[in-house]
Amino acid sequence: MYLYHYYDKSIGPFKNLSDVPIEEANKILNEIARTKPNVQCAKRSPEYMEARLYYENILRSEFKKKGGVIKRNAPHYMVIEHSPWLSTWFENGAFIKIPIEEFDLRSVSFTYGDSHPTFSPRVNDGKEYRKKLYTYDEILEIIEKYGLPQDWNDDGQYGPERYIEAHIWSDDVFALYGKDNIAVK
Repeated sequence: MYLYHYYDKSIGPFKNLSDVPIEEANKILNEIARTKPNVQCAKRSPEYMEARLYYENILRSEFKKKGGVIKRNAPHYMVIEHSPWLSTWFENGAFIKIPIEEFDLRSVSFTYGDSHPTFSPRVNDGKEYRKKLYTYDEILEIIEKYGLPQDWNDDGQYGPERYIEAHIWSDDVFALYGKDNIAVK
């Protein structure tokens, strides 16, 4: 199993909006909307960063309850296996894939689908994986039951879950790999 991270080559991988003050993050998003109006990130609402921080607080709190090892205030985002939909998000799209065995799985949490709709009060369809965060062993059980969302819902026709989001709460693997050792595609 691999974890994938999609990004714009002109910006680089693992540039995390949550690592900068919210005012700076909003300026970055406004600049993307101005210079690259056709990319997915340009379509985010003006309240995106406030919502993102809100959902990251939920992720952090839920992962803490499960005994997760948290070494970053905000996670880096990856997904389980290739997501055709996410691969179209960027003008100069690229990805990094890292075998899941390279991670300390005590520092990785998961949501079945993007964390925003997973924890959104607006999504109330009764699916068992809503409002839930999973450890590695727990997400394997959910995958066994439902498969990978990108295999049955890449176009979003059956709900907001299009991939399994992985939250990396540590920089350890990225330091271990180093920029020269991460397979950039």
